[in-house]
Amino acid sequence: MSSSFARNAVGVAVLSFVSYAAWAQSDAAAPTPSLQEITVTGNPLGATELIAPTTSVSGDQLLLRSQSTLGETLNNLPGVGSTYFGPNASRPTIRGQDGDRIRILQNGGAAPDASALSYDHAVPVDALVTERIEVLRGPSALQYGGSAVGGVVNVIDNRIPTEPLNGFGGRIDAGYASGSREKSGGAVLEGGNDRFALHVDAFSRTADDTRVPIELGCENPYRPGLARRICNSANRADGGAIGGTLFFDRGWIGASASSYRSQYGTVAEDDVSIDMKSDRYALEGAWRPGGFFTSIHGKFGYTDYRHTEFEGQEPGTTFSNKAHDLRIEARHRKIGNLEGLIGFSSETGRFSADGEEAFAPHSRTRSSALFVHEELGMPWGRLSFGARTEQVKVRSLGSPDPDVARFAVGERSFNPRSAALGALVDLNPQWQLTSNLAYTERAPKDYELFANGPHVATGAWELGDPNLQKEKSVGFDLGAQWKSGANTARVNAYATRFRNYIGLMATGNVRDEEGGVNPAPIETEEGLLVFPDVMDEYAYRGVRARFTGIEASGNLRLLGLDGFANAADGSTLDLQWRGDLVRAKNTDTGEPLPRISPARVGATLVYGSGPWSARLGFDHYAAQKRVPSVGARPTEAYTLWNAALTYRMKVQNASLTWYARLDNLTNKLAYSSTSILTTTAFPNAPLPGRSVKVGLRVNF
Repeated sequence: MSSSFARNAVGVAVLSFVSYAAWAQSDAAAPTPSLQEITVTGNPLGATELIAPTTSVSGDQLLLRSQSTLGETLNNLPGVGSTYFGPNASRPTIRGQDGDRIRILQNGGAAPDASALSYDHAVPVDALVTERIEVLRGPSALQYGGSAVGGVVNVIDNRIPTEPLNGFGGRIDAGYASGSREKSGGAVLEGGNDRFALHVDAFSRTADDTRVPIELGCENPYRPGLARRICNSANRADGGAIGGTLFFDRGWIGASASSYRSQYGTVAEDDVSIDMKSDRYALEGAWRPGGFFTSIHGKFGYTDYRHTEFEGQEPGTTFSNKAHDLRIEARHRKIGNLEGLIGFSSETGRFSADGEEAFAPHSRTRSSALFVHEELGMPWGRLSFGARTEQVKVRSLGSPDPDVARFAVGERSFNPRSAALGALVDLNPQWQLTSNLAYTERAPKDYELFANGPHVATGAWELGDPNLQKEKSVGFDLGAQWKSGANTARVNAYATRFRNYIGLMATGNVRDEEGGVNPAPIETEEGLLVFPDVMDEYAYRGVRARFTGIEASGNLRLLGLDGFANAADGSTLDLQWRGDLVRAKNTDTGEPLPRISPARVGATLVYGSGPWSARLGFDHYAAQKRVPSVGARPTEAYTLWNAALTYRMKVQNASLTWYARLDNLTNKLAYSSTSILTTTAFPNAPLPGRSVKVGLRVNF
């Protein structure tokens, strides 16, 4: 798909919708009733009350949280952090875990890229064309495998409509942010009737270097002499999709094609940029055959991902990942109070890295899995249980460059098995208790097994271990939630013990540019001894580890219905509060694990009166002194204040939302403890400084 896909798709779609809308409005079929939004992640049976701790972000909440990266968009949700590698690359962390322990999905299916391989690789997702993002915290091995032991992030964009649409509608977004001079816009158009639905979306985002509260020494062409910006942090991204669905008496079938393009600077090197592209094609459908299996739901996807790292204008290392995935779920009819499903999933990926900074070999990974999920209704609530068995084969193909012989060649096979048990107890109409117990096994990734080379993003020579065994863990979660009108409270405590936690650990060795270990000094012609340029060696090793923590959130109505007082004009005032704490330890050495978020607390006052809404809040991060003795730096405590103002109005059949958002109100200088940059580039990439974003959303 070409980079002009988004513009062409919108043009074709607009012409199609103009003619189609009139026909759809006159269709004689009965209108389709609107359905209540149901959380789908970790909830295959569509229950309204969830056992696993899940958070959903959509509508105005997603609009006011939206950032240029997925990690920063979700940061500060309970238990959720960010791998922040500047404003252009950021992946979510959940309960202290990152990388391939956090599964990122699109519409419930795999979303292959290279973001878990390196912190400077962006996730090809943009909130401008996203309907909803769901975050499942804790182990979810039943449905998504060992790579979801930390949690799941499911990006839902409705590119394949799963419900009939009645008529024509959509939304348009436009925004500008002062901190990076970011200009962004997106459009989503949908239309259909009870037999056919069409979806088209497109977005574009451009930004200059991001403003920070400190001089960093990089040149700024817009304001010479004032370098309070993150060097090499400009970016441009655009993309779009077209999809459609046919509905029939016993089900539906749909397809979509999407494209994502991005060019952005990598903040660890002033002259290096990344040109990334991801094309994805998806097919999805459902059939209700009757009989024992009441429904069969299947989805297939093919992803062609590639990015090239440029040094100035010269192309350098190129990363590629071509993958396809298949998932089938068959739900059986209810047997007494027991309902559930069985499923099959298959994924195949072909990864390659070519260039001087290729620290992992060409490889092929194949995995297939069978899983079962069952729920049993009880007088006091609900029980859930299930199991999953996988077969994973990881093959290293070495390097096609005959001069590169440092990669091991071979194949490893693994058979991870997982099981889980959950319970939901209804104490009374206001109180619920939940509990989850899971045993999870994860197969090592290709780079954990076969990496051997310099990795600029981590500032280290990374070394895999072809003899690594499966990662094994036992996780336990206990939660309580309360709801009374607008007042809510939720708390979850958890503990996860790893028998073979695969981490990147400092070895104490150093390597030169050729990979030589602990190189000797070189004698110059003048007789002086000079040490060559070296980088620290880090190796993937299996250790025992323990993660424990607690997370809580809620809402307290201070003014209005269900509050301490009622306003005469119907206005409301709410206090939204949140907090979390995680501790992660290498129990073999007794040292903390790296890049763990400190204790966090936050609160936001939300005032609503007619079409107006105003927000003022803060997030406080405690100092993080619990860091490994080698290869990490502590961070100081800081507090970030934020505010927002929205105004809603109607113009004929359209609903307009004007908004202004102020981030980092006090222009606080702060560094993220969960970012590798804090260790490798400190203090060259602090968190962004003060920024005002103004925008408009039009729903029609």
